[in-house]
Amino acid sequence: MRRHTIGIIILAGLFLTAGLLQAGAPTEKRLLLKNGHILPVTGPGFDGDILIVGTKIAKLGPGLAAEPGTEVIDLKGQWVMPGIIDSHSHIALEGSVNEMGDLITAEVDCLDILNPEDINIYYALTGGVTTIHTMHGSANPIGGKGIVLKLKWGASAADMVFAGAPRTIKWALGENPKQSNSYGIGKPRYPRSRMGVEASIRVEFEAAKDYMKAWQTYDQKVKAAQGKKDAVLPLPPRKDYRLEAIADILRGKYWIRCHAYQAEEMEAIIRLCKEYGVKLACFEHGLEGYRITNELAANHVAVSTFADFWAYKWEAYNTMPQSAALMARRGVLVGLNSDDAERMRRLFFDAAKTVRFGGLTETEALKTITINPAIILGVDRWTGSLEAGKDADIAVFSRHPLDPYTVCQMTIVDGKVYFDRAKYLDERAKAEEAKKKSAEAPKLKDKKD
Repeated sequence: MRRHTIGIIILAGLFLTAGLLQAGAPTEKRLLLKNGHILPVTGPGFDGDILIVGTKIAKLGPGLAAEPGTEVIDLKGQWVMPGIIDSHSHIALEGSVNEMGDLITAEVDCLDILNPEDINIYYALTGGVTTIHTMHGSANPIGGKGIVLKLKWGASAADMVFAGAPRTIKWALGENPKQSNSYGIGKPRYPRSRMGVEASIRVEFEAAKDYMKAWQTYDQKVKAAQGKKDAVLPLPPRKDYRLEAIADILRGKYWIRCHAYQAEEMEAIIRLCKEYGVKLACFEHGLEGYRITNELAANHVAVSTFADFWAYKWEAYNTMPQSAALMARRGVLVGLNSDDAERMRRLFFDAAKTVRFGGLTETEALKTITINPAIILGVDRWTGSLEAGKDADIAVFSRHPLDPYTVCQMTIVDGKVYFDRAKYLDERAKAEEAKKKSAEAPKLKDKKD
């Protein structure tokens, strides 16, 4: 009987402790967006609400109830779409984005120069942009490593890194790596031709294969020597950070993002990547991609391009405003990008141009700045569309996002409002009023005196 009583007391204590722990456990913030025109992008649009719990979208639908403690924002009929994704940018970096000191610079990494205080992060948020891919420039056949970021203005560099996103490495073909438009003093750098650019990549791959083989042989010798008495361990090969990065490309660690304009060059690099079994994720710009849509689609190579920006150099002439839509219609995964901080905050206007030039539907056009670049970046499991379970990355517009008179009103990243136009304008008006009063104060004092 005594043991039975003690057991009941112990169980009661455990239940009480569990109840206290549960009561004291922090609850996730709940945010309910009410009365919006919802554009999920991957499904039909509807009028209704979005419930956000913590950093995730919990529910979508009409007439969602607000539980106690839920913050409610009445959108009053404004338009809601997934946060815009820019798959080719150079913001949030400190200093130059091109390492010009050598032909191949695979060892350098944009992660090392992230600048979370770059004001262009905030400007991008004012245009509904929530995720970007920031990357090395196009000076080298094989340049540095890029990285995917969530635009969390005010957060640290580490907190902006998109967890789980594949790492990328920048390649470049054409005029930039062969320095067609560079007129410096001294001996010209190899390569000076388009065929030389491709050859330089091939040479580096072969060197990396030899480097990998040397390390494999070393590891085998070390393993064979283990446990043997008086065994002499071999000397390791010389560590080469550049070849290590190239080897990681061959191992599949990095997705290749290749700057290219001309169709012939793009076809050549597709063949090279197939030969070495590496993942060519996307062509950057790809203005002549409309000429090789079959090859791009068959090899699952995407194109991150401009809506209407070209003819700024010789290799950028042979395109047309219908290029993006033509590629999309033929089964190529197409994303529209900025490559420019100013253009970035107006990507929704660029998406609208694909409706005017090429006849994409409104949903197809919105996909070029949401789910398509999310797939290109390998982050579509988490973002790019409005679906339950995905990250709460959301942009709210005054009108349909493709309307020429629309304005981004609010941008939410991981469930947190990072830009609220109404709040910003109110704070600016108060600051201007305070500044005005501060300037008038000495004048009033002089009059009293």
